Amino acid sequence: MKAAWYERNGPAAEVMVVGEMPTPQPAVGEVRVRLHASGVNPSDVKSRMARPLGGPRIVPNSDGAGVIDAVGEGVSASRVGERVWTWNAQWQRPFGTSAEYVVLPQSQAVRMPDSLSFHAAACMGIPGLTALQAVRLAGDMRGKQVLVTGASSAVGHYITQMLSQAGAHVIGTVGNPAKAAHAHAAGAAHCIEYKTEDVVGLVKELTGGQGVDAVIDMDFSTTAGWLSHGLLKAHGQVVCYGSNPPLDISIGFRPLLFSSIGLKFFLVYDLQPADRQACLAQLSDMLANQLLAHTIGAVFTLDQVVQAHQTVEAGQTIGQVVLDIAQ
Repeated sequence: MKAAWYERNGPAAEVMVVGEMPTPQPAVGEVRVRLHASGVNPSDVKSRMARPLGGPRIVPNSDGAGVIDAVGEGVSASRVGERVWTWNAQWQRPFGTSAEYVVLPQSQAVRMPDSLSFHAAACMGIPGLTALQAVRLAGDMRGKQVLVTGASSAVGHYITQMLSQAGAHVIGTVGNPAKAAHAHAAGAAHCIEYKTEDVVGLVKELTGGQGVDAVIDMDFSTTAGWLSHGLLKAHGQVVCYGSNPPLDISIGFRPLLFSSIGLKFFLVYDLQPADRQACLAQLSDMLANQLLAHTIGAVFTLDQVVQAHQTVEAGQTIGQVVLDIAQ
C-alpha cells in the first residue's frame, strides 16, 4: 500500500517520506479500513516534531474515514462494506491514517451515516469528540454565558455549534475578522479578537461586570493569566483540553479559591470508557440528524503530506486540513 511515514522527529520537509509499505492484515478483533480521507490535527504535527517514536517507523494521523474491506477473527463479516470513521488510530500505535489502509480494533471504527462525507468524517476523532466531551464536562449551559477560546478552530467551531444549540450565549476569541465571521456563523453571539482587544475587559462589559459562567479553553497558557482578573463569575469553571507553550504555567491561587473556581482538564485520547461511549453515542446521533456543519479548509493528496502538515502548523486556515487518500 501507499503510505506516508517518518523515522525520526523533525520538520515535515526533512523527515516525511511517501512510499510503499506492506498492506496490513487485521488480527483478532480488528478491522481493516480502506481509507478515503485522513484528518491532520495539531497534535499530529506536534507528535512528529517531538513525541518519542513508538516504533522504527510512524505513519502519522489518528483521524480517518473510509470503508471496512476486511475483518479479523471474532468480528462479524457483516461489517465489510461499512462506511466508518476512526479514533485514536495512531495513539500509542505506530501506524495511523496517512496511508491507503489502516487496521485497528473494531470499536475504533465507528459507523457513519450515508449523509456524511468522508472528508467531514475524518474530522470526528479529535475535533468532534474533543468538542463534545468539553461541552459535556461544562454541564447544562442553557441560558448561561460561555467563553470559547479559539472559537474558529476545528474544535472550537464544533463547540460553538453545540453550545449555541444547547441554548448557551457564546462569546468566542478569534484571531482576525475572517475567523470571527466563521465563529458567528457557528452561533457565537460575540467575538473578541484576542490579538488586538482586551479580552477580560470586553468579557466584563458583555456580562455586566460579572464574568462568564464557564470557559471552554484551548490555550491554558493564556487563559490562566485572565483568571485572576474577573474573567469568570464566582463558582464558574474552566474546561481545558489544550495549551500552547510554555507548559509550566503559574496561576493565582487566591482569586480562584475565593471565587470557588473549578478547573477541569482532559485529554481526548485518554477518555474513560464510559465517557468515550457516551460521546460516541451522542456524536453519532448528531451526525445522523445532520446537526453539525463541517468546514474543510484545505485538501491535499497523500503525496502532499508535507504541505498538509505545514498548513496545520501555520495555523491560518479556517477549517480542517484533510488528506484525500483516494486521489
